[in-house]
Amino acid sequence: MADRDQPVTLRTRKFLRNALLGRKQMVVDVLHPNRANVSKDELRTKLAEMYKVQKNQVSVFGYRTRYGGGKTTGFALIYDSLDALKKFEPHYRLVRYGESQKIEKASRQQRKQRKNRAKESRGVAKTKAGSKDKKK
Repeated sequence: MADRDQPVTLRTRKFLRNALLGRKQMVVDVLHPNRANVSKDELRTKLAEMYKVQKNQVSVFGYRTRYGGGKTTGFALIYDSLDALKKFEPHYRLVRYGESQKIEKASRQQRKQRKNRAKESRGVAKTKAGSKDKKK
């Protein structure tokens, strides 16, 4: 993997300090000539070094590589604390960073089928209809 040894330059712009949400937010330009792209995990590590914070306080998303490669642009949020990150970040991103557990639930189609089976009955039977399969 000689690709990882290639230098990467990070430039931040549109920097904003958001005190209400306890974070710094910015647009990040990643310059990576001779390299296809840079992983989000590597970007989180480099931003944490730049701003002298823990890696788990940094959130990166929305990265798009320019046509022809060499430059990628995206968004970064650097939270003041891990508590602020857990409070304000969307749950799917917390799962992505390993800060939360994914909620396991039935597939969308199964939930709709259960709802429609329950509509066929009334009262107490409704709870039973939602859980068992209907026989033809």
